[in-house]
Amino acid sequence: KSHTLSSPITTHVLNTGDGVPAARVALSLHRLDPRMAIWNLITIGWVHRVVPLNTNEDGFTPGMYKIRFETGQYWESLGQSSFYPYVEVCKKEYFHVPLQILIQHLQREL
Repeated sequence: KSHTLSSPITTHVLNTGDGVPAARVALSLHRLDPRMAIWNLITIGWVHRVVPLNTNEDGFTPGMYKIRFETGQYWESLGQSSFYPYVEVCKKEYFHVPLQILIQHLQREL
C-alpha cells in the first residue's frame, strides 16, 4: 500500500497560469478541538506533488481539519505579488484538496 493512499488527508497545488505544479508552497495542517473551539497545529511542510498530510490511517483521529496554504510566500518567491496571503480549506475527516492558484495582472487604462 503506498504512503499516499494510506494517508487520510492529501493535497496538491497547481499553478494554472504556468500550467505546472506549484512546488514549495508552505502549508500547515490543523485539527479543530471541538471542546475548546481552537485549531491545534498538527504538522507543517511543503507541497511538491500529491502530499500526504497525516501519518497513516492507524493514527488518524476523525474530526474537522484545516489546511493553510501560504500562497503569498509562493508568489513572492517567483517575484510576484499576491492579493491573498494564504488560503485555508476546512473539511471533515478523509479528503484530498486539489488547489489551483493563478496570478491575475490588472491593467490600468491611461
